[in-house]
Amino acid sequence: MRRLSERLLAVDAWIDSSVWRIGHVLRRAIEGYSIWLRRFRVKGFARVANELACDGLTFGLAGFILLLALALPAFQATRKADWKTTNDFAVTFLDRYGNEIGRRGILLNNSVPLEELPDYLVKATLATEDRRFFSHFGIDVLGTLRALVANLRANTVVEGGSSITQQLAKNLFLSNERTLDRKIKEAFLSLWLEANLSKREILKLYLDRAYMGGGTFGVGAAAEFYFGKSVRDVTLAEAAMLSGLYKAPTKYAPHINLPAARLRANEVLTNMVQAGFMTEGQVIGARRNPATAVDRSKNETPDNFLDWAFDEVKQLAPGNDRILTVRTTLDPALQAQADRAVTSTLRQYGQERRVGQGALVSVTTDGAVRAMVGGHDYGASQFNRAVDALRQPGSSFKPFVYMTAFMNGYSENSIVPDAPINIGGWSPRNYGRSYHGSVTLKTALTHSYNTVPVRLAQAIGRDKIVATAHNMGIRSELKITRALPLGVAEVTVLDMAGAYAAFANGGYKATPYGILEIKNSEGKTIWSHDRDAPKPHRVLPLDKVEEMNDVLNNVVEHGTGRRAIIDGVVSAGKTGTTQAYRDAWFAGYTGNYCTVVWFGNDNYTPTGRVTGGSLPAMTWQNYMRYAQAGVEQKPLPGVSESPADAKVANAGSGDDSQPFGANPRLLTKEGTEVLQRIQALFKDAAPLPPPGSQRQAFAPPVRNVGPGLASNITTGTVSASANASGNASGEVH
Repeated sequence: MRRLSERLLAVDAWIDSSVWRIGHVLRRAIEGYSIWLRRFRVKGFARVANELACDGLTFGLAGFILLLALALPAFQATRKADWKTTNDFAVTFLDRYGNEIGRRGILLNNSVPLEELPDYLVKATLATEDRRFFSHFGIDVLGTLRALVANLRANTVVEGGSSITQQLAKNLFLSNERTLDRKIKEAFLSLWLEANLSKREILKLYLDRAYMGGGTFGVGAAAEFYFGKSVRDVTLAEAAMLSGLYKAPTKYAPHINLPAARLRANEVLTNMVQAGFMTEGQVIGARRNPATAVDRSKNETPDNFLDWAFDEVKQLAPGNDRILTVRTTLDPALQAQADRAVTSTLRQYGQERRVGQGALVSVTTDGAVRAMVGGHDYGASQFNRAVDALRQPGSSFKPFVYMTAFMNGYSENSIVPDAPINIGGWSPRNYGRSYHGSVTLKTALTHSYNTVPVRLAQAIGRDKIVATAHNMGIRSELKITRALPLGVAEVTVLDMAGAYAAFANGGYKATPYGILEIKNSEGKTIWSHDRDAPKPHRVLPLDKVEEMNDVLNNVVEHGTGRRAIIDGVVSAGKTGTTQAYRDAWFAGYTGNYCTVVWFGNDNYTPTGRVTGGSLPAMTWQNYMRYAQAGVEQKPLPGVSESPADAKVANAGSGDDSQPFGANPRLLTKEGTEVLQRIQALFKDAAPLPPPGSQRQAFAPPVRNVGPGLASNITTGTVSASANASGNASGEVH
């Protein structure tokens, strides 16, 4: 214990002596440094200046470090390899033939080189924004001081002191917020731009990226938007008006306030004279004949289609280039007819039938969108009812039910009872509230009976119906409920067009698309539908599609869709009307096009008893008659007879009474002519009546009875009648 105490005392003594030695050495060093500094001691005025310089250097260094710390986040943006490009899309859309139909995103055109811009446009820009641009280092100190003095005198901001380089730095990297932090970043970024770009490159970027009002960026896009011409061709008066937009593009936009724009242009001309770029004599003509902007108030563009196509482009376009030219699938003639068809129907019947909105989508059998109408008036409402509105399809959903049944053992000649049914207290009824006994599936779908698809759904499973609809192209959620077979789920017009197109093309997936080709700012094709889009694949068996086409052709010829008949054109389709007449649909197709029409009200209020077989079918016929004119008609799979022969083959009494819903067997036109020639050999024989004037109706043998329903089938003749308005019984309400 004693030895431990001695050791601790020794350690303590060592620590004390070490601390004393270190302190002694430091004291000697400080004294030596002070004695050395006395040699440089200054007195009087020199000392004051020296102290001020030292303090200034100290605070300046601290300030520089602080400013650099504030500017570091801004410099992060310069590390991107594509910092010269915009993050916003600037898309020019062309129709299927290569003609421009509109633009979306920001309006930007940087394709004109600086040397091809009019000299007076460049001079007007420099005279107004930065006269010493080619002499300063990125920050115009004299210009900043001049602006500061002018603003102090006016006690408000009347003049900006930012150089073109500073404005470009803001446009490329920063926001428009008026804060000290932003101005510091702007200054540092201006120096960085000057160090990395030439003056001409900076000026070109500024002319291409400055906001010019009206959604336009850069003088190229602004010249096209305001004057309808290339920037190469603008006059001195137009160049002055463009150069006046930099200060306040919204305030001086000529399509909004032409007098203010002309007054500002006159100020720009004065600036050019004061800067010595032009003489008063050279600008007098521009003063006396100011520029006039193009009137864009009456432009007719396919706005709903362009909105949808723009969203498609943003998903498809690869790379970082945002200045794109896109060739679309739109046919301008068909688009114009679609607009006329929907508009004329609403104008003629809208008030009387209490319907305020309509939508139409027309696609080719592979899904290429040829026309799209998203509402009655785009100016009043930009909501796209063809793409974004989820509405109940009513009976137009039933083909998905029947197609599922066909793929699960049923056929169009399978017999199912149309009779009252109760599922957990829910009892669907037919339109007209009558029942027709045992009917074929062809008859049931032709006249849109409600109990039959409900029975089918019970037998095959509603989940299979949902799977079929989704496989065919319905993308919205389809809730599995008891009323699903009657179309109470919600779908879009666009999806319905794509799904029905699978019937028209023989069973292949036909996802609607609007983009054929995307080119970047250099004119290089970066995306092509033929090259990059997924290839179509079969989703339905061909033999089942043929059965469905035969049935849906019968819907048009003899069922609820008779107002859609087009003379000389084989067509098929299905009507749809929802509860309380809130939605009315007609989805129809030929071998060339599939078109879906919807009418209703945005607030879901009932219409004036508008059914799918009335206004939608009439509008469909109006549009499709035009679309099919002069077009080589492609056959519908499973429908081989011509419409003329179909009418002869189905001629008969007005009530369309048919045993089991089957078409009566008649002599064909050719067969009748043969018999007439034979009868001519027998003078005493009575002449044969014209084709179609008589028929031999008979009950075909019952076959292909649906599984699980055979015990409920009884043979017999069923009569299905249609009302005078062309809307046969069976529509969903």
